[in-house]
Amino acid sequence: MGRLFLASFVLLALFGLPSIVAAQSQEPQSADEAAIRSLEEQERIAVLNEDIASLKRLWSEQFIVNNPQNRISHDRDVVLDLVKRGLIRYSRFERQIEAIRFNGDIAIVMGSEVVVRKSDAAATNQAVHRRFTNIWRRTGDTWHAIARHANVIQASD
Repeated sequence: MGRLFLASFVLLALFGLPSIVAAQSQEPQSADEAAIRSLEEQERIAVLNEDIASLKRLWSEQFIVNNPQNRISHDRDVVLDLVKRGLIRYSRFERQIEAIRFNGDIAIVMGSEVVVRKSDAAATNQAVHRRFTNIWRRTGDTWHAIARHANVIQASD
């Protein structure tokens, strides 16, 4: 009886559990999660394209960033100025969302990013890997990014 139980457990672990986990990860998204994923993609593309108008629409006026240069940008205009001056300028920007959690009208998004700075200097054309947390707040029917933290975890070719 013990061996049969152990064999069943091993078979479940090898074949059944991965499919159960996969099924759980494929649960339908809520409308809020779909909205946040869409906004994250819009924000990523707006940063990549240096689209100031879209960034103004997506970021709250009180947007605050703990940035990868180990400084705090205290509001949206400070961050927009960095984009306008070419200090936030990428030829490549990929984002992998690993978790989204909701707390009332707050959405917390965490994951990883890879960016390649756009510049003539060869040293800035390297991929930079970082971890991020983005925080969104819903006011009425509209979501705005209110805070962001990003830190470099490694630089590679």
